[in-house]
Amino acid sequence: HMPAAILLNMRRIGSLLTRLVTTQCNPSITHSAAAFSTAAPQAPRKHTRLRYLLGGVGLGLAGTYVLQPIADDVKLAWLIPLRLARDVYAAAAIMADYKLSLRSALVGEERERALSECHQRGADRLLQLCFANGGVYTKLGQHVGQLDHLLPEEYVVTMRNNLLDRCPVSTIGEVRRTIQADLGAPPEQLFARFDPNPIASASLAQVHVAEDADGRVLAVKVQHAGLRESAAADMWTVEALVHAARLVFPAFDYQWLVDEIKYNLPRELDFAHEAANAERCRANLNGPRSTVAGRVHIPHIDHSRTSQRVLTMEFIQGVPVTDPAGLRALGVSPGALSRLISETFNEMVFRHGDVHADPHTANLLVRKQNGRMQLVLLDHGLYKRIDDTFRLQYAGLWHALVFGDVEGIKRHSEAMNAGDMYPLFAAMLTQKPWEQIEGSSGHPDHLVVPRTREHRQLVQDYAQQYMAQISTMLCRMPRDLLLLLKTNDCLRAVDASLGQPISNFVVIAREATRALEEERLSHATRGRVWLTQALVALHMARLEVRMAVFRALVWLASWRDALAWRAS
Repeated sequence: HMPAAILLNMRRIGSLLTRLVTTQCNPSITHSAAAFSTAAPQAPRKHTRLRYLLGGVGLGLAGTYVLQPIADDVKLAWLIPLRLARDVYAAAAIMADYKLSLRSALVGEERERALSECHQRGADRLLQLCFANGGVYTKLGQHVGQLDHLLPEEYVVTMRNNLLDRCPVSTIGEVRRTIQADLGAPPEQLFARFDPNPIASASLAQVHVAEDADGRVLAVKVQHAGLRESAAADMWTVEALVHAARLVFPAFDYQWLVDEIKYNLPRELDFAHEAANAERCRANLNGPRSTVAGRVHIPHIDHSRTSQRVLTMEFIQGVPVTDPAGLRALGVSPGALSRLISETFNEMVFRHGDVHADPHTANLLVRKQNGRMQLVLLDHGLYKRIDDTFRLQYAGLWHALVFGDVEGIKRHSEAMNAGDMYPLFAAMLTQKPWEQIEGSSGHPDHLVVPRTREHRQLVQDYAQQYMAQISTMLCRMPRDLLLLLKTNDCLRAVDASLGQPISNFVVIAREATRALEEERLSHATRGRVWLTQALVALHMARLEVRMAVFRALVWLASWRDALAWRAS
């Protein structure tokens, strides 16, 4: 079958690349712990607007899907230069606009107004690029619309308002041809009823409602026509842009991104692989070790009508987790829902080592089943399976981060090849300066991310300032870590959208500690099992007491920050 591609766009990676479009770069930063402090970022050098070009190109890199060459060389030969020309034109236009509009004579409010107008024009050009290229570029634009804390408001609002509900739609003729080619018969022969109008369309596929002969309502996910050809062209485009960027700016090496995309993309566009992921996830979350059994539902797959480009599954009627009115009508508490989401995904990470790596809000529904809230997980195309060694190192890292254990942070970060850049690595994970983590002693304030313009600007400035170091660090980190970082960012965004900006950290503390204690118990000698069990129980009880106090303190802190955010 044809290899395909998946999105790998973590919040911090997106910020690093996109920030180049909105500010200048200063890579002359040391790797010492003191460098990653709350001191004001260094003033940018003058005459470095050429870096905007890399930033515009980076926007296409961070969320692009890739596919290895296909047999249709003629079509590929046409798509590659066309899409590359669009990318380069958009990047050059954005670069030139910033360079010409932000004259050195502008100061104060006049410069801020000019900068905001540049941001908006840049966002409009990026939107036009996403519409023109479609497919994976639509996915890129959607992810840009989620980066509230990292990108200028103009980019976020423009992408969010224009791409979340306006994905490309394949014609019914294209849908019929795909189903016929993959399943051997047109939809009217495979189903008793098949609605020609899709109920939803995403960047890679669209969903139609159907019924089988027994009256079961089904959801049929059909891959967009031509996606493989455009993804093949994107592969060549990404390779060319990465090599060009490295020639111009040797410090910024994004080859790790290309390698990771090449590995993961074929799996997301193979719907048979997605079906297998869904079956494994259902078994894990309904198994005897699960704490969320019965509270999470994975739609059942109809394997007889599933292929590489067609996925047929149980149709689920639910409410999007970010629909406040729908949650109120359903009688669902946002706090309880946030905890269930965090428990589910952190159980995947720390207990099963088999992780749904794309938990953005469009893939999460909630419903009432037998009078009880039930989370529904969709889109199982992107998963990461991690071994026990990495799982326990990751648990140890998060345990240390939550409790402000500097030595633990250093030790586990070094195990993940962060080396002497562990302060920056910790800041990336928590979105807090190293000084606050180092001096927290487990106090909850170091985990609360303020929802203010000032904090958002601080994060953007530091992302720009340390992008060379972050690029170097990501090149040498284990592959397993990259998608887990993206998962962590998605969960933080879900928490914030539900008004529970600390819930995921609380659950991480519990699940990471439980994973470490279970490992400790498994190595207890036969004669000391009872003593180890008692110590583990005592440790977990102390943790739960601390977490109760932790939540109370954090609620007060987050309430204060929420008021400040609304006022801003």
